[in-house]
Amino acid sequence: MAGLFERLKLVFNAKADKALDKLEDPRETLDYSYQRQLELLQKVRRGVADVATSRKRVELQANQLDAEMKKLTLSASRALEVNREDLAREALTRKSGLQGQLDDLMAQHATLQGEEEKLVRASTRLQAKVDAFRTRKETIKATYSAAEAQTRINEAFTGISEEMGDVGLAIQRAEDKTAQMQARAGAIDELLASGALEDPSGSFKDDITRELDSLASSSQVENELAALKASMGQLTTGAAPQATPQLPSAPAEPVDAEVDEVAPTAEAPEGHAPEQGKPAQGV
Repeated sequence: MAGLFERLKLVFNAKADKALDKLEDPRETLDYSYQRQLELLQKVRRGVADVATSRKRVELQANQLDAEMKKLTLSASRALEVNREDLAREALTRKSGLQGQLDDLMAQHATLQGEEEKLVRASTRLQAKVDAFRTRKETIKATYSAAEAQTRINEAFTGISEEMGDVGLAIQRAEDKTAQMQARAGAIDELLASGALEDPSGSFKDDITRELDSLASSSQVENELAALKASMGQLTTGAAPQATPQLPSAPAEPVDAEVDEVAPTAEAPEGHAPEQGKPAQGV
């Protein structure tokens, strides 16, 4: 059971570490570390200020004791001048007690001064380290940002990024749908052409119907053209001053028969018969 719990703990720690590593941004981590160093430097500076304050307080107390000792010395001198040796002895006894306190204060002052100097040196070194870390931090952040941008550009070029992957999938789906619609349209056209499906509107015609309509249209055009030629031939024959016999035409054109009937009714004037091999004028 203990082994199972250890394995579960190991797996959980591994998963959590991987998730944190994915969420961690080196730039944010560097900024946080720099902020912590600034806080530490601020604490060191406050410590230097506290030690300096304590040293200054000790100096004030020592100055007060020194002034009190000078007063006691003056008092002992005045007592001896009036033959009060007992008062002079008492004043000197108090002065001796104050001297002990002053010695203790001076020892504390020396200790505080030493601590203050140490803290000042530590603060100076820490300040230099913080400045160096800030410079390196900015360099690392700039390098990381450049590498991140280059990676995104390369991923965009190769199409392996998430954004470009989504775009590629959308294009592929659009192409698939387009091909499917083209295939469906072609299949429906084939079914309509084969007659398997009927067009309710009647606008669609299969190949045979279109071909028959085309032949009918061509035949109508030919008939109209023949009729137009025949009418133009009649107008030309009726306006001529001299009529000449016409050559027999093909049996397929009935208009030429009418021309043959009209031609014999015209008589040429005497002495003006057309020569053999020459066409009549005005035709």
